[in-house]
Amino acid sequence: MGSVFSIPIRVYYEDTDAGNVVYYANYLKFMERARTEWLRALGFEQDELLRRDGVLFAVRSARLEFLKPARFNDLLQATVRVNRRGKASITFAQEIRREELTLCEGEVKVACLDAATFTPRPIAEGMGSKIDAGI
Repeated sequence: MGSVFSIPIRVYYEDTDAGNVVYYANYLKFMERARTEWLRALGFEQDELLRRDGVLFAVRSARLEFLKPARFNDLLQATVRVNRRGKASITFAQEIRREELTLCEGEVKVACLDAATFTPRPIAEGMGSKIDAGI
């Protein structure tokens, strides 16, 4: 654990508020995209996990710190780093950056759930070993 994964995100007009800065809730969307791409890079597609294994991931908690504004047309990087992996959860450290400047940082905890009952379910061993390897 500990390696950082990142994706580029361009700020579009639809991402901004009346002040032409990124609307605060959109940082959560950017972080979600990064986690989805991180999972894809590990070789897992969320729709396949649902269909094949009957599992899904849901945000359990999110804590964000807004440090500097992002603006229309900025090119950002959304980062993902695994802080902790529990039996049925993953806690991520995430940042939204513009070049070397951190604009927003947060900690997001997701739970692995049984899709039929929405109860916690252990993360599959194959997935857990890839997460632990820091891929």
